[in-house]
Amino acid sequence: MDRSEAVLRELNLYPRWVRRNQPAPVMAGQHAPVAAEVEAVAPDAAVAPAPQAGKPGWPELKQQVRDCTACRLRAGCTQTVFGVGDERADWLFVGEGPGADEDARGEPFVGQAGKLLDNMLLAIKLKRGNNVYIANIVKCRPPDNRTPTADEIAQCLPYLQRQIELIKPKLVIALGKTAAVALLGKDATIGSLRGTLHDYRGIPLIVTYHPAYLLRSPMEKAKAWQDLCLAAKTMAGG
Repeated sequence: MDRSEAVLRELNLYPRWVRRNQPAPVMAGQHAPVAAEVEAVAPDAAVAPAPQAGKPGWPELKQQVRDCTACRLRAGCTQTVFGVGDERADWLFVGEGPGADEDARGEPFVGQAGKLLDNMLLAIKLKRGNNVYIANIVKCRPPDNRTPTADEIAQCLPYLQRQIELIKPKLVIALGKTAAVALLGKDATIGSLRGTLHDYRGIPLIVTYHPAYLLRSPMEKAKAWQDLCLAAKTMAGG
């Protein structure tokens, strides 16, 4: 068995799929939201605002993230998780926030969800760090791995926005509802957002399921594969 077949087995997509000339039909009511709705909460009190520096480069931006106390997440995490990969990557993958493993190691997607993400990358001939950058909407782990609040996202999002400006990716993949809603600025289910191209400030954006959700709901891996095929087709100019 070659490596690509092993990867597709991991995704529960073996035997190998043959790409359709036309997209597969989507059944009404087929999709369910991946995560809870992002909470609409009042801004945290008695915390410093996020730095408003004009256009920091990579060293300054990393230092700003390390020093940030704009929301309460920083007080409860081990360290910030800035992002990892090729800083001029064509592919940018954005998740929700660090979990326990990421908080301990300071790198996004290093637990079981990270292993699945690595296999997803391999399935479309990509590799972490090679023309790929991985980041999250928030840089600090929320307590008990809960969904970040609207205020926490608002405080942290400018850091990611600056990362995107510096990277200049050709495609953004939003992994999960939290990332999709934060980047697109509209609340909707994953089912209504995936399967099509969106626009993030002139950059094509594709929405798919978060790897952690796929571990809990492996029956959705086939849909994630459809999204990866759409991403590969988009990058190939199709």
